[in-house]
Amino acid sequence: MYLTKRHLSRRTMLRSMGATVCLPLLDAMVPARTALADTAARPTSRLTCIEMVHGAAGSTMDGTNKHYWSPAGEGSNFEMSDTLSPLANYRDYMTIVTGTDLRPAMASTPEEEGADHMRSSAAYLTAAHPKMTEGADIYNGTSIDQLYAKRFGQDTPLPSLQLCIESADASGACDYGYACVYSDTISWANPTTPLPMTMDPRMAFETLFGDGSTPGERLQRQKVNASILDWIGSDVQSLQKNLGSADRSRMNDYLENVREIERRIQHIEKYNASGESRSLPSAPLGVPDSYAEHVKLMFDLQVLAFMTDVTRVSTFKMSRDVCMRVFAESGVTTPFHSCSHHGETPAHVAEFAKINKYHVSLLSYYFEKLKSTPDGDGSLLDHSLTLYGSPMGDSNVHNHKRLPLFLMGKGGGVRGNNHVKVADETPMANVLLTMMNKLGMNLDHLGDSTGVINI
Repeated sequence: MYLTKRHLSRRTMLRSMGATVCLPLLDAMVPARTALADTAARPTSRLTCIEMVHGAAGSTMDGTNKHYWSPAGEGSNFEMSDTLSPLANYRDYMTIVTGTDLRPAMASTPEEEGADHMRSSAAYLTAAHPKMTEGADIYNGTSIDQLYAKRFGQDTPLPSLQLCIESADASGACDYGYACVYSDTISWANPTTPLPMTMDPRMAFETLFGDGSTPGERLQRQKVNASILDWIGSDVQSLQKNLGSADRSRMNDYLENVREIERRIQHIEKYNASGESRSLPSAPLGVPDSYAEHVKLMFDLQVLAFMTDVTRVSTFKMSRDVCMRVFAESGVTTPFHSCSHHGETPAHVAEFAKINKYHVSLLSYYFEKLKSTPDGDGSLLDHSLTLYGSPMGDSNVHNHKRLPLFLMGKGGGVRGNNHVKVADETPMANVLLTMMNKLGMNLDHLGDSTGVINI
C-alpha cells in the first residue's frame, strides 16, 4: 500500500486508559516516491543541553598545563584528554571548545561579589546576567533550548522536556541576595519565567506516556502494577498486522524498551516503599539512591522522547551548586563541592579531575543510545546536537573563565572530530549563537555574543 504514497502519520499514537504512546519512526511513515528531504526520514535536529556544576580541574592552571580537559592539539589533530577519554568512541561526533568565558555569570557590582554559585546556572544557557533579587521580580534571559523549542518544537506533543537529578526548591530566597530559582533550573521560557525541572523518573515517564488521562486513571494503573503497554495491547496487535517485518521488529524492540524502563522505575518504587534504609530518604519514591542509575534512567527517557518525536528539546541538570554528594564510583571519597575547592594543590586537583571524568563517563551511555537508535537516514546521534559543560571554570576561586565545554552530534551539519581553541575572553555566548545558527535559527546576536566560531 505504501507504493501509492499512503502511509502512517508521524503523529500516530496508541491511546487507552492512562496511556498515550507515540511511535518511533517506521518505514510505513515514509511515503514512497517522495524526495527524502520532504519526508520524516530527514527529521528536525534534536537539541540537548546538559549542565554539570562546579567547573572542572582542567580549568585550573595546573589542570590546563596537564591537559586534564582540553587536548594539546587543535583541529582534528588532537589526543583525547584524560577527563574526556571515556568518550573516545564518539570522537567523530565530538567538538571540543576551549577558552570561552561566561562574563554574565560574574559579579557586576560590589554587592554581587560571592554569589557566583547563585548566578551560574541562570547564565549557562541564557548568556544573560540575572537580576540580584530575593523577591518575585526575577529577571534573566531566554535560554537557547526555549528559543529552539519556540521555533521547532510547537508541532510536537511536548515543546521541551526539563529534567534534573538533585532536589530543587525554587521558592524563596537563597544565599547572597538571590532567589533560589536562579540556581534550580537552566531553562527559561522568557526573562521572567523559569521552567521547573523534573527530578522524579516516574513523573517524567508519565509526562511522556501518561498525557491525555486523568490522575485517577494513572493511579489505578500503578496500583495494579500494570504496564502502560497492557492497556494498549489490542491496538498494538491491530497496527502490527499492517506493518512490514522490519517495522514489526522495530516496534517490538521499542515497546520492550518502554516496558523495561517502566520495570526499573517500579522496582525502585517498590524498594523505596519497603521501609529499607535509603540514602535519600526525602527524595520521591521513583528516585533511586544510585546516582548513576538515576542519570541513566533520565537519559533513557530523553532517548524515548526523541525517537518518538514527543519532543525535540531537552535540558538536563546533572547536579546542583554546592552539592555535597560523594561519588565513590570515581575513586574519590571527598564530597563534590569540598573537592572542587582544592586549594590549587596538584594532588587535590587530580582528585577533582577523577570526579569530572566519572561524570563524563556516564554520558557515554546516552551517546551510545543515540548512536544505536535509527532515525530516518541516520541515527539520533547524526540528527542531534548536545551541549555539555559547566558555567564555572576554576571552582576553587569561583571564576567563569576557560569553561569546560564540548558538543556532541552532527545536528545542523556540525562536522565533529574537532578541537576548537578560541582567543582568550571569547564569550561562551559565541558557542551558543553558533549552535543556534547551525540548527537553523539565523540569529544575529545572543546574550553577550560577539560573533560565531568555526565548527
